[in-house]
Amino acid sequence: MANTEYIGVKDIVDPFVLVENVNGVGYGELVHVRDSKGKLRFGQVKMLSEKATLVQVFTGTEDLVPSTTKIRFLGRPLEVKLSKNMLGRTFNGLGEPRDGCGETYGGKRVNINGLPLNPMARQYPKDFISTGISAIDTLTTLIRGQKLPIFSGNGLPHNQLAIQIATQAKIMGSDDFAVVFAGIGIKHDDAAFFTQELSRKGHSNNIVTFLNLADDPVIERIATPRMALSTAEYLAYELGLHVLVIITDMTSYCEALREIGVAAGEVPSRKGYPAYLYSDLASLYERAGVVRGVSGSVTQIPILTMPNDDITHPIPDLTGFITEGQIVLSRELDSKNIYPPIDILTSLSRLMKDGIGKGYTREDHPSVSSQLFASYSKVQDVRSLASVVGEDELSKNDKMSLEFGRLFEEKFLKQGKEEEREIGYSLDMAWEILSTLPRSELTRVSLDDIREHIKTSGN
Repeated sequence: MANTEYIGVKDIVDPFVLVENVNGVGYGELVHVRDSKGKLRFGQVKMLSEKATLVQVFTGTEDLVPSTTKIRFLGRPLEVKLSKNMLGRTFNGLGEPRDGCGETYGGKRVNINGLPLNPMARQYPKDFISTGISAIDTLTTLIRGQKLPIFSGNGLPHNQLAIQIATQAKIMGSDDFAVVFAGIGIKHDDAAFFTQELSRKGHSNNIVTFLNLADDPVIERIATPRMALSTAEYLAYELGLHVLVIITDMTSYCEALREIGVAAGEVPSRKGYPAYLYSDLASLYERAGVVRGVSGSVTQIPILTMPNDDITHPIPDLTGFITEGQIVLSRELDSKNIYPPIDILTSLSRLMKDGIGKGYTREDHPSVSSQLFASYSKVQDVRSLASVVGEDELSKNDKMSLEFGRLFEEKFLKQGKEEEREIGYSLDMAWEILSTLPRSELTRVSLDDIREHIKTSGN
């Protein structure tokens, strides 16, 4: 029962406290846990039955003694305090300030689990979001309201890419843009890197940052993305901002789910992850969208590191089912010192076809994008052939294709970590590289597009 204090618990195992003979509590309810010295900890109801209630303690159960532990059920779920003053601030995974600037004032408190959007209230995402990165803007375009994950691997520069997107992303012609950045289970040096880079680039005033460190309690990792998404929904649906949510690393989140599930005695599914992993991830990813009649929107870029670079692993596999495409980072391109090492042939954006072209980016964008995919795909075939017969035995067109592949990787894919490219610049560069191929190879662009390019470029 809410605000009733219970002294003494049945058992304490790992991060869980088992309380008997409790009535009137609900799943997910917030709990105060005090030890014999009066130290306060927070917990959450994880399992309920007629005989017992299982409480998960956020900061662990160290020094708790069953006979002297005090439990108080608060009658409300875990909440986050929201205010416009959060912009430019940094919080921990539980929404507590970690920048030394004190509490945020005003605003409201909301349940971090959010409310499901009525599917009938959703509006189909169409507006282009510029990231300033050629490979993304031209070939795997991010659309306002989309959920577009980045599949990476250990040692690949996804953290640098996350910072670059966070500081460069914008909607053309709109100043009502904000970023919510959430780090889950990150190392201290990564946290320092995120904080320093966001501050150095001078974009921190429109960014809200949540940082959960690797040595923070595991349960806090479960709350961090929900804190971030609740903040994004407030900024979008109540303050009318277009919000981009970047979450890294979702693998740490899923590992926390598995660890907690094992501790709670849940029956594991594939590779030890809980059977509800799909629905749990969906409850996060589906909080992105555009709502009809509301000026704001929520767009998501979750980042995950694939264990052993295995794209069939449950985390990327289930993520790919829920989201609208993926951006895949390549270890091979990274070894060639190409940044960002985006493998365009395994990447896609399922919503880009409706958010590019006339009225959104540029009229030639769809055909140029298609031609780049087709031409670079042929490059891989020619490289395979060259590895067998040697480059000297290749036809003239095949040699031109190899040269196109080199230029595409070295000039188009590769760009500086501080470099921001407008979509028009990226498309012009694409035309410049495509012009190295014979006309017979340009099967995805029309003659009108070619004539228009020749006229505007003077070639």
